[in-house]
Amino acid sequence: MFEKLDRTVALVTGASSGIGRASALRLAKAGASVGLVARRAGRLEALATEIREAGGTALAIAADITSAQEAAGVVARTVSELGRLDTLVNAAGLMLNGPSIESPLDEWDRMVAINLRGLMYVTKAALPHLVEAAAGSPRKVADVVNISSVAGRFAASQVAVYSATKFAVTAATEAWRQEFTKRSVRFAVIEPGATATELFEQKAGQWEGFTSMFGEVEQMHPEDIAEAVAFIVTNPRRVAINEIVVRPTDQA
Repeated sequence: MFEKLDRTVALVTGASSGIGRASALRLAKAGASVGLVARRAGRLEALATEIREAGGTALAIAADITSAQEAAGVVARTVSELGRLDTLVNAAGLMLNGPSIESPLDEWDRMVAINLRGLMYVTKAALPHLVEAAAGSPRKVADVVNISSVAGRFAASQVAVYSATKFAVTAATEAWRQEFTKRSVRFAVIEPGATATELFEQKAGQWEGFTSMFGEVEQMHPEDIAEAVAFIVTNPRRVAINEIVVRPTDQA
């Protein structure tokens, strides 16, 4: 039996597009009030309006979570304006793959900043509120869902730094899971394969690089991954989903 998320609050990073946007819509549909975080304010406001028009509650917060101060401010504002924090979905991500000699060091730094440090900063600020929610809510549980990648399980040529950040996310999620399991804060990691988001558009040639390794595949939709997010967080307290790997049917 899956539970509704009425009277709970979720915070979703990377909510302006892709998996973050789809996850925010899915959690709102399940009954959660949703804090929406990304840099693009216009997209966030449009999403917040869409959620409100469907009868939900949404708070748009434009912020750069690669700043520890801004990340902490996002969490503080969510709790202040929505009242609590029960669910965190870390979906913000950047993928800038290519030949290592030609790739600018700045691209590597940017991937580490958003994929790893941003996730760490938001999670660090959220943890006390999640522990409090798990102890005091009727559901007696709180959730963190981190969006990693199959690149966080298997390294590949020209994907070194992106893979490094995603391996780190997968490892950190498991370590946090062990640390907080007795406090009823569930940590889960989702590792998607090729999904039709803006990731492949963030640098020219990335889709061509992918297809040279795997061939043409029918990409998953962001909503497919959002369903995995909802599956994780709507399970009753006794059920903890630790890790989900999701690939397109025809991706090897």
